[in-house]
Amino acid sequence: MLAALFASPLFAVDLDRLPRQTIETRLKQYAGNDRQRESTLLGLFREAGCDGANLTESPVKGSKLPNVVCVLPGSGPATIIVGAHYDHVDYGNGVVDNWSGASLLPSIYESLKTHPRRHTFVFVGFCDEEKGEVGSHFYASHMTKEEVAATDAMVNMDTLGLAPTEVWASHADPALFNVLARVAVAVELPLSAVNVEQVGSTDSEQFSGRKIPSITIHSLTQKAWNDQILHTKKDTIDQIRLDDYYDSYRLIAAFAAYLDERAPRSGQNPPAQAGK
Repeated sequence: MLAALFASPLFAVDLDRLPRQTIETRLKQYAGNDRQRESTLLGLFREAGCDGANLTESPVKGSKLPNVVCVLPGSGPATIIVGAHYDHVDYGNGVVDNWSGASLLPSIYESLKTHPRRHTFVFVGFCDEEKGEVGSHFYASHMTKEEVAATDAMVNMDTLGLAPTEVWASHADPALFNVLARVAVAVELPLSAVNVEQVGSTDSEQFSGRKIPSITIHSLTQKAWNDQILHTKKDTIDQIRLDDYYDSYRLIAAFAAYLDERAPRSGQNPPAQAGK
């Protein structure tokens, strides 16, 4: 359903909500090695309308793979980065970790593109997260001081669809976490704080290290960790709970649209209009 309005008496953002079939079709295009996934991600961005000079394969030192970067220009100087890694380990299909996040990047882009924007959105498919967050480290470390200062938020998507939407609260910028929680209440979608310290790190850490407000949205439960789904042959599309996955898309799209209108800098209080 296009041109949908997420609204409540205290919350309203305009964005194009994509049909569930589109989200699931993109999720199912996980096949192949990381080079093939990079090519698939490029194709999905073009399908969503990002092409030409706004879509680039950005070389990464130390990797044979590039970062895939799609820019959605805005009217002002500020930037919001939305990222997810597209690489996976050799075991399993790597659908949960992390085609579930990477395949949403073009969909978030498509949901935002037809509406006026204050921020420039930069969507990044990171390479080689599984080899030490190589792509995100290279990207963040090569941002200029001016680019860092202009970046209001970095939203990272990693391991979605195992359960209702979760946030790595202990590693999240407090203002971004509060806004996400308020958006979840306003659009009546589930959200919980689940810390995953056993994972060690994720791509958002590179940006928080540069003092950019950052947040990682995921769905890793203790059961999934105990069942050893990640980095094993069990990581297949059968692990994805499609209702939860589509809800995660809806929440993240609404969150991105709301951040464009009222993105807080780290330490600021979130605006009261965002929810109850």
